Amino acid sequence: MSKTLRLVAVCACAGLLFACNKKEEAPKPVELTTDAQKFGYSIGIDLGNSLKPVSAHVDVAALKQGLDDVTNGAALKLDDAARDAIKQTVSTKMQEEQVKQREEAATKAQTEGEAFLAENAKKEGVKTTASGLQYKVITEGSGESPTAADEVTVHYKGTLINGEEFDSSISRGQPVTFPLGNVIEGWTEGVQLMKPGAKYQFFIPSKLAYGERGAGVKIGPNQTLIFEVELIEVKKAEAPKK
Repeated sequence: MSKTLRLVAVCACAGLLFACNKKEEAPKPVELTTDAQKFGYSIGIDLGNSLKPVSAHVDVAALKQGLDDVTNGAALKLDDAARDAIKQTVSTKMQEEQVKQREEAATKAQTEGEAFLAENAKKEGVKTTASGLQYKVITEGSGESPTAADEVTVHYKGTLINGEEFDSSISRGQPVTFPLGNVIEGWTEGVQLMKPGAKYQFFIPSKLAYGERGAGVKIGPNQTLIFEVELIEVKKAEAPKK
């Protein structure tokens, strides 16, 4: 069973419970004194939240009729094949809607990102490299810059162009160490411009970040990213043995 079909099934269960408890009159307040009451209430919240993604595709009255027919032993109005077919149809429709929404979000993010970078390039202190990476020096460092083969230790904060923070080692209070060649292109290029002790701000176009795929929940497709990075230490790669 596909992930979407499993979601439909879970949400259908949530809808069944919701419909079963629906009354014509306002429901009486539920006491939450026993473990059974608290447990039931907690499950109700979980299932109610599970119903939200498909709520636009569920007719609650028809859902309740299906529950009533089963519990009362009445003849079912749809056989197994018909039920499987409609669940597949709705699943496909939901997937198509998700693809459309993602494409619209990607187009919007690309347009907004390009406009932001065009204006940002005009600001004092902002430099643009041949790749399209923009950076601004906050504090200069000293010593030898890293190469893509080196390991670096940094503190950083990442935000979207609307100012929303999506990640920060500063907030966690713990710097991170990683091979510089193993991160997004904008980081690999930008950090090589720095020297230990430096602090730069990077404005990374989506093509040098996560592109159309995005990253996790907070970074959508084609998002332009802003990072404030402090280079703490560079560990040079070992020379290959002869």
